[in-house]
Amino acid sequence: MDAWSLDDIEGERAGDGELYREFLRVESMSAGLYVLEAGAADPQSPHAQDEVYYVVSGRGRVTSGGAERAVEAGDVLFVPAQEEHRFHSIEERLSLLVLFAPAET
Repeated sequence: MDAWSLDDIEGERAGDGELYREFLRVESMSAGLYVLEAGAADPQSPHAQDEVYYVVSGRGRVTSGGAERAVEAGDVLFVPAQEEHRFHSIEERLSLLVLFAPAET
């Protein structure tokens, strides 16, 4: 078993000035922490893998596959591979746990 502290991952991510910090990678999946500050633009582009986002904290909006909705702490989102998606209108710093299956390439 492996285990992580989101606080430790956040510290490493922030210390390196990254938006995304991967902490798990196996053949079948990968996981990381993605953080967007209030008012930030989301620079990501579609991925080749299915994704699950868990909103750890914050508030904003997401557009995915032509649909838009508000997101806040506790929400879980699924985005299929290759689907255009973007977080926007970020009112409060978004901290997102991201799972890719299979592992992100």
